[in-house]
Amino acid sequence: MTAQLAQDNSGELGGIAGWAVDLMDVLGGPGAAITVGFDNLFPPIPSELVLPLAGFSAANGTFSLVEALMWTTAGSVLGAIIVFYLGQLLGRDRTRWLICKLPLVKPEDFDKAEEWFAKHGTKAVFLGRMVPLVRSFISLPAGIQRMPFWIFLSLTTLGSLIWNSIFVVAGYALGANWHVVEEYAGVFQIIVIVLGVAAVTLFVVKRLRDRARTPA
Repeated sequence: MTAQLAQDNSGELGGIAGWAVDLMDVLGGPGAAITVGFDNLFPPIPSELVLPLAGFSAANGTFSLVEALMWTTAGSVLGAIIVFYLGQLLGRDRTRWLICKLPLVKPEDFDKAEEWFAKHGTKAVFLGRMVPLVRSFISLPAGIQRMPFWIFLSLTTLGSLIWNSIFVVAGYALGANWHVVEEYAGVFQIIVIVLGVAAVTLFVVKRLRDRARTPA
């Protein structure tokens, strides 16, 4: 079975990763779709592991390569749609109120971010599907801004298909060494996290300096 073969070639898988592998082993393509979809709702779900594993499964005849791409992309799109409608449910005013309650965040911070997304939203949704962690949240402002659904759906589907294809095809080509893809993806994710932490740190330092310069 796929889970056993995967464990034989990459060591014992436990936790979330083990659950993801077992789910796909039992349900096949729909299991991959469910796991990849959860990546939008719960970022620690390791879609970068599931995607090459789906390619490995296709290479072993569990399903075809085309089916692997279809199922994983369907999961990505479905998860993104849920977050999109969550953004619509929250709405602009409620989201602005919640964000402005965060320490060091000013109303103009939200307004600038809103203005930026209004100008670059289509690029952000498309490219955001190819960046770890970002793809889990980029659908939220799209929903808040009430981006036309069919535009959002088209950009999300295309971006997800491109990103998923890279990992699925790599897993298909590498066969038993599919887990190598996940290792390199982990390095990329660490880089994204470091850059994100650096950006937040700079924001906090700048805001604290501005506060110190402001007369009481």
